[in-house]
Amino acid sequence: MIEKLRKIILGKPLKTSDLHGEKLGILWGLPILSSDAISSVAYAGQEMLLVLIPMIGVAAYGKMSLLSGCIIGLLLVLMLSYRQTIDSYPNGGGAFMVSKENLGNTAGMVAGAALAADYILTVAVSVSSGVEQITSAFGGLQPYRVMIASALVILLMIGNLRGIRESSKVFGVPAYAFILGILILIIGGAIKLQNGYIPKEPNFEKPLGAISLLIMLKAFASGCTALTGVEAVSNAVPNFKDPSTKYAKTVLLILSMIILLLFGGTSVIANYYHVIPSEEGAMLILIAEEIFGHNFFFYYITTTTFVILILAANTAYTGFPMLIAVMAKEKYAPQQLSMRGDKLSYDNGILLLSAVSALLIIGFQANVTSLIGLYAVGVFISFTLSQSGMFIKWRRERSKNWHFKAAINGFGALLTATVVVIISIAKFEEGSWIILILIPILVFLQMKVYVHYVAVKEQLKIKGSEYETADLSKLEYHNKIIVPIESVNVASVRALRYAKTICEEVTAFTVVMSEEEGKIILEKYNKLNTDIPLVIKLSPYRKVVEPLIRFIESAEYDHTPGDMITVLLSSFVVRKWWHALLHGNTRKYIEKKLLKHKHIVVSNMPLQLKDDHYFQKHLASKR
Repeated sequence: MIEKLRKIILGKPLKTSDLHGEKLGILWGLPILSSDAISSVAYAGQEMLLVLIPMIGVAAYGKMSLLSGCIIGLLLVLMLSYRQTIDSYPNGGGAFMVSKENLGNTAGMVAGAALAADYILTVAVSVSSGVEQITSAFGGLQPYRVMIASALVILLMIGNLRGIRESSKVFGVPAYAFILGILILIIGGAIKLQNGYIPKEPNFEKPLGAISLLIMLKAFASGCTALTGVEAVSNAVPNFKDPSTKYAKTVLLILSMIILLLFGGTSVIANYYHVIPSEEGAMLILIAEEIFGHNFFFYYITTTTFVILILAANTAYTGFPMLIAVMAKEKYAPQQLSMRGDKLSYDNGILLLSAVSALLIIGFQANVTSLIGLYAVGVFISFTLSQSGMFIKWRRERSKNWHFKAAINGFGALLTATVVVIISIAKFEEGSWIILILIPILVFLQMKVYVHYVAVKEQLKIKGSEYETADLSKLEYHNKIIVPIESVNVASVRALRYAKTICEEVTAFTVVMSEEEGKIILEKYNKLNTDIPLVIKLSPYRKVVEPLIRFIESAEYDHTPGDMITVLLSSFVVRKWWHALLHGNTRKYIEKKLLKHKHIVVSNMPLQLKDDHYFQKHLASKR
């Protein structure tokens, strides 16, 4: 029943070979990876006004335009910097891989933690902001905003679980519709002013005092949320068709031009239409109401703004799973996060992102102003580490035009480091301190995960001399048994040796997701010098149990009715409870499936691992 419901919601599974067809071009890659940055047009200017208006009244609009110009200049520097990152790191991972390879493992973990936190906040802020926009137009929905926001996160999760290409078409059209809507707003507002319209001046409360540097920096920090999402393109380069780097750089360039036009244009329009944003009315909606009244264009802009803010979270749904998968492959996150699901998406990363974002929305009651204090700190930390790493890379390699490249990244690192300090100080009381504490905690957890995986690998690895002592042909065998192996390691060899003591006929069996993986396993297996045959089955749908069942019941295995088949599963036992969370539950899944067949006996051959502390000392001695 659950499997049928899953297929109805997510659709038919895809083969591993279908991955190439799931990759993105410019047309659909642009809206999917730029929705976050484009959507910030809807709230970045508003957040600056919310800081400035209480202090200086009508003068806030001019200051907002000035700060917007600074932010756009910073955007252009980041665009040039990240184009170089895309060229140098086409396999994705962005700031995490740049920092890890050029600044060291600790810097890589800090960049990874900062980016992961930013992606989670992107979902929470974007969805909450979208709900705020729609409740501005329809006040009766205000009491239900947390419920609406949580439901929207679930819908985004389902949409992304359906696969990269399918979700890009579903979520891509609204992004283009929003861009068109904001262009209509800017042009419509300019035409109305040109025709002699004089906007009404609102009744400002008496300003609290003169503008100070701290207030300007605080407003600038709020406006810098317009730059979140710029890094997403470099994180997701593998999601593009070949040549992936060319497509990614083109998307990044177009994205920068769109933000320049939309963010700059709305800042100029806001300088003439002096609306006062509040919880009851968002800036863009109030401007649209003054320009168009309550006609079609007003509702079009309201609707597309709401939708793009919700779908801005989709940038995080593209970037976060890819980032966390790269981190998992480097052993800094649970390995389950690097596995693709039925639709070739990183399902576990999508589920993790949705769960944590929903908790934030509920905890902060979908309040954008409360969440925005936590926002942007993480992404600017990753900006700084990424640009610093690239600067070190150019100085070390000294390749062609390295002086020019180093100058771009060095200048970018200096600017973004300054912004980190500004945001941290200006937004400290609003919650930026939470991120500054959270990142070291996440780095500590990454280190614990890394040490555990290294400890497991060291204990399972067969060293050169041990291949000779693992000669399985010297042992007699008496019974019939199948030993499924995931790889050639200490645990699987131990299971094969044991199988030969209790069986007359032993067969090793493995399932691979690609032919290359099969060749690697076969090459290692041949070193064992054993007469136990190894059967390799390709599983394009990434299934494990089904190929094993088909093999047992096929003529290839020479199985006859009445035969009892023993399936001996190799496994290892970890020392601590949380270690178990870092490893897949494949053994229990296989056991549960196989025990449904009367002629199959399932047995387990466990290997008890040592504690991680021994290998932590071993790692320290290597350094």
